[in-house]
Order: sequence, then C-alpha cells, then structure tokens
Amino acid sequence: MAEILRRLTNTSSFSVLQDKLENWHRDYHVFSCDQNVNRCCELIELTAKIQGQLFNILNITSAEGGHYGGVDTLKTRFLPWLGSCFSISRPSIAEDTSLHFFQDAAEKERKMKELLLSHESEIRKMEAQLNSTSLQLESVTAELEEAQKKLDDTKCKSATTLLATEDEILQLKADLLSTNEQLDLYKRKQDAIHDYERQIRLLKDELAYLSSEKVMLQERLVRSRSPSPLPLLSRSSSPLRSTSPTRAQLTNSSRHARLVSRFSDLYTMERLDAQSLLRRYIPDLEMVQRIIFIAVMESFQKAKLAYRQFKQQVRKTLSTSHFGPESLEDAAVDYIVRNLDLYDVLCSVNNVILAMNKNPQISFPPEVDFRLICPLIRETCRVAFAMQTLDTPLDLAYGSSGELFNNAKYRRSFDSDFSAPLVAYYVWPALVEGSTVVVKGEAVTKRGALVNNSHGSWRWSRNRSRSASPTRSRSLSPARSVVSLYNI
Repeated sequence: MAEILRRLTNTSSFSVLQDKLENWHRDYHVFSCDQNVNRCCELIELTAKIQGQLFNILNITSAEGGHYGGVDTLKTRFLPWLGSCFSISRPSIAEDTSLHFFQDAAEKERKMKELLLSHESEIRKMEAQLNSTSLQLESVTAELEEAQKKLDDTKCKSATTLLATEDEILQLKADLLSTNEQLDLYKRKQDAIHDYERQIRLLKDELAYLSSEKVMLQERLVRSRSPSPLPLLSRSSSPLRSTSPTRAQLTNSSRHARLVSRFSDLYTMERLDAQSLLRRYIPDLEMVQRIIFIAVMESFQKAKLAYRQFKQQVRKTLSTSHFGPESLEDAAVDYIVRNLDLYDVLCSVNNVILAMNKNPQISFPPEVDFRLICPLIRETCRVAFAMQTLDTPLDLAYGSSGELFNNAKYRRSFDSDFSAPLVAYYVWPALVEGSTVVVKGEAVTKRGALVNNSHGSWRWSRNRSRSASPTRSRSLSPARSVVSLYNI
C-alpha cells in the first residue's frame, strides 16, 4: 500500500486535475460545446483513475487491519457517501469535509501560483531596471571617457600655451633688460649733460668774472696813466681794490638757487630711492625714515667739518703767495668755488657711516651695511660742502624727537596726527639761512610720550618693540663689501 500511495503522491494527480480544471474554467467561454464536453470527460476519466487508485489503497488498507479492521469507518462514512452518489442530490445536503480539504488545497496552490507569478513579474521588472541601469552606466562611462579625452586635450593645449607664455616671458625679460640698459645709457647721458651744463655754468661764471676783472684792469690802467694821486696810496688802503667782487661773490646768487634746487631734488629723488632700498631689509617705515634723516644730518656735519679743514689748508697755501684786491678769506673761498672737485667726498662718506654705526637711535640688519645708502650720503655731502661756500652758508635746522612742532620750519607727513603738538620723529630736515627758513622739512607728529630706554636714547612709547643697538662694530662680509664698493 505504501508503494501505491508513494506513486500517487509523486504523480501529483490532484495538482494535474486542479490545473486542468482551472484551465477549463478560464477557457470555458472560448471553447465550443464539443470541446467543453471533451474537457469534462477528460476530467471524469482522470478523476476515475484517481478514485480507482484510492479504492485500491482502501482495499489494501482494510485488508491490513484484519477481518474487522476499518468496518466501523466503512459503515459510518464510506457506505453513506457511496449511497449518496446514486441518490438524487438535494440542495439541503452539506458538502463533504474532504471537498473542503480539496478546495483549501486548491486555494493555497492558486495563491502560491499567484505569488510565483508576482515574484516572476518582479524579477522581470528588476531585470528590466538592471538593464536600464546598465545602459545608463554605459552612457555615463562613455561620457566620462569623452570628458577624459577633452581634459587630455585641454592639458595638451594648456601645456602648449604655457610654453608659449614662457617664451613670451623670456622675450619680455630680454626686452626689459635691453630697456634697462638703454635707461642706464640715457641716465649716463643725462649725467653727462648735467656735467656739461655745470661746466657751462662754471665757464659762464668764469667768463663774467674775467669780464669784470678785465674792466677792473682797464680802470686801473686808465688811473695809472692819469695824474691822480690814487696809485700813491697803499694797497691795503685802496677802497676800490677792497670792494672789487670775486668770482664766488659774482656767482653767489646763481649758486644759491642751484643748491637750493638740488637740496629739493635730494628729497624727491635720492631720498625715495634710499627709502625703497632700505625697505627691502627693514619692514619698519619709521626706522627707515629715522635712518635717512640721521644720514642727512650727519652728512651735513661731516661736510661742514671737511669744508673748514679744506679752507684752512687753502688759506695756509695761499697765505705765502697771495696778493690782489680781495682778502685772503675771499681768495680762499674763490679757490674752493673754482675747485669743488678737489673735495674728498669719500672720506666724508666713511665718517658719516662710522657715526651712524655708533648712533643708538637707529638699528640695521646685521647682514647689510649703511653703505647701502651711499648715493644719498655722497650727494648730500657734496651739496652741503658747496653750501658752505655761499656768502651766507646754508645749514640744517636741528631737531629732536619729542619737541614741540614748529609749523614755520616743518610740515606734517600724511600719516601724522594733525592734532598732536609733539614731534615723534623727523623725516627730512629744514634748510635754513641764518634764522630764515629756505626749505621746510617734514616731521611726523603723534600723540603719546617718549620713554628713555636702557641705552639712554629716547623712543616713542607706541613703538617700543624695536631694539636699538648702542654700538655697531660689524665686519663686512665679502658680499657686503661688494655692495659697499658698488654703491661708492
């Protein structure tokens, strides 16, 4: 029996019967009458085969139970059911319990098929989405490859443009170098023109002096031929000879105007050049301006000292051979005016730098030297030396930090506090002639107080972060020596 039951289970006869029944129900209205009858007969045949197998299993099962095995069940369940198959069916008769089992099983199988169909539909949808995503991925990959190609092309073009730009930069540098060389050439030509102009002015002054001397000699010749008793007078008592002008006196006004103009040029040209050069090494603008101011003041002091020494030597030299209408003092000044090129400006520059190295109010980076601003010091010494030859020598007004601002001598710088009465420091000195101010200087005024540091120098309280070195004995490195020699 177990073998027959196993075969019946494996063949899934009821599943096949249920499938055929559902297919017939689905296509019932489509089939013709013969087709529906054939389909019904087919189902009856299939049902009969299944029932035959079940009857065989029932017989075997009853035989296994003995002579009386299963009799009660046959009497109470099988025989009534078998009798009802040959009787007229009535609506009041209830369905058999096994029919409910068949229906439940069929319903479950139907639901399982629906789930399977829905699952397969979802799988197809997911496969369609996967295919769509794959197509989008391929499209994005193609776009990415195209963008990579464009990027490579752009890189190649950028590299080419960069090479062209570098070539242009090199060409511009070469042009700039040639322009700088031409500018240096023009500057040398301009300096030569200035020298020529200076020589022309000197020649004109000398010509005027010679003309005046010629007139004076002609007057002396006329007087010597006349019976006037003037030649009998002594040389020292002759008012005419004592009042005859020298070359220095004749050119005093022109030299005065030229030197005042040159002093203004020092402020507008050499000072700014020195300031821009110092800013490369000193970021503090106040310290740079203090250095320039002290350099100008020291240059005037050393030039005045050199003028006195040079004048003393000239007087000593001329004292043994001097004769003429002018005094020895006028002759010495006239000689100095004629020979300004004999002034040893290099010695004054060295003295100025030595004095600046010992000045406690200023500091300088140890890797450079004050010879960096030699052009400013040299030109200031020359101007100051020439100013001492004037009839009334020009000098600089003395100024110190912390004093009351003098509006008659100085003007405030653009970064000053215009309501502050005290001077923080000076940017440029004032040029005076005796007690008369010829050219105003420049000062910076700030509100605050001066403090005395440990070295005895006064510093503004707002700028106490800078360090002042009282002594400066530095040894020049080879690089600094080259810079110093170049600037001199």
